[in-house]
Amino acid sequence: MPDGSLTSFMAARAEEIVSACTACGACVEACPVVPHAGISGAEPGAVAGGVLQVLWDGGRLEGPAAAWVHQCNGCGACIPACPEGVNPRNMVMLAASKSAETHSDTPQLFRKMARAIRLMAAMQLAPADLARLLQPPKPRSVPVVFYVGCNAVRTPHLLFNAMYVLDAIEVDYEVLGGPAACCGIIHTKWEGEADAGGRVTDGTLKRFGDFQPERVLSWCPSCQLHIGETVEGYGEAAFAFEHVTGYLVEHEERLRGLYTTEVPMRVLLHAHEGMADLGENVARLLGDVPGLDIAGIAWESGYTCGGSGQDRSPGLKAERRKATYAMAEEKEVDALVSLYHGCHAQLSAGAETQGPPVVNFTDFLVRALGGEPRADLLAGWRMAGDWQALTDRSMPSLERNGVSVDSEWLAALLPDMLASREFAGGLDELARPR
Repeated sequence: MPDGSLTSFMAARAEEIVSACTACGACVEACPVVPHAGISGAEPGAVAGGVLQVLWDGGRLEGPAAAWVHQCNGCGACIPACPEGVNPRNMVMLAASKSAETHSDTPQLFRKMARAIRLMAAMQLAPADLARLLQPPKPRSVPVVFYVGCNAVRTPHLLFNAMYVLDAIEVDYEVLGGPAACCGIIHTKWEGEADAGGRVTDGTLKRFGDFQPERVLSWCPSCQLHIGETVEGYGEAAFAFEHVTGYLVEHEERLRGLYTTEVPMRVLLHAHEGMADLGENVARLLGDVPGLDIAGIAWESGYTCGGSGQDRSPGLKAERRKATYAMAEEKEVDALVSLYHGCHAQLSAGAETQGPPVVNFTDFLVRALGGEPRADLLAGWRMAGDWQALTDRSMPSLERNGVSVDSEWLAALLPDMLASREFAGGLDELARPR
């Protein structure tokens, strides 16, 4: 890493992988997306070798290697399968970034995503709450930074629920997030611009450091994967970077002593194999909620729902989601419990036609503490279905937040914004100057 840039860091990481990997194909053999990616007949070693070739000399992914990388949902089943101790998930991430330098299927993704986030947040939040999530606070020495990432701001009620819990255990913290504090995964992995991604990551790490925290607690699984694994070791940090659920488990006894209210429900937890420890954290937290009966955990592949996770392998996702709903019916549960913002949004949308109601795990913690969870406005929006009427009702909130848009223009875009279609190459309208 002669120049200290993210480009050099990733090149060095790629070189380490190329040197260690023997292209034995064990990672491909262990991968659950292979049968759904149309490459079951491909020789596993050749698939892995195609990925290594891109790391070695650049260029665009092609053939079975491209199908494998593009359908990788981040489940991590490949990691324990590697006999050489290589992290194949990291290898695939680096190859996707390298290939995107030549061709990106999602150009201007960050611009579209950032505008969608700001519009959706401004439709839901009072100005003070919007500022708390999107405007970096004045730096001060604080033990904890709660890092909410970017896309979670679309579902702000979950973040404010989490903050309610942090307040209850009397944590001294500041909130950092929104597009101005992106982790850099969009630029690096999706747009193939490692130099720009490095500047974004550098800026966010510096913002963390300005607060001199002991710990940065992330909410977003993509941020956790990017900073905590893909670019782990890039830059110097005097703080621990970890997921907020682990921190809450550490304070489990304190939380248990603060619970005052029973929540008499039978629920099934939806979790992902790619970050199994976080699902187990939530199961443990829910187990302490008075009156709550946990019927089990429905493990799905990937590390999250959405465009960077399960959606990348739609065939596998459909298979596992069907099993989740079948399990919920068999267990006769009152609700399906979501963990991440992306999962919550997708599962809530699905609950309109199939499956039980969806409740985020933070709702149960807030209720057990005697509080009232923030309302899930997005669920109501989807059920309303009248996008123009919804937009008209939201115009006062947009105006209070200083956002001026044409209501018909916004109404036409709302269905795609709610579904985060920019991650599938849509929402081009948001890339145009206004």
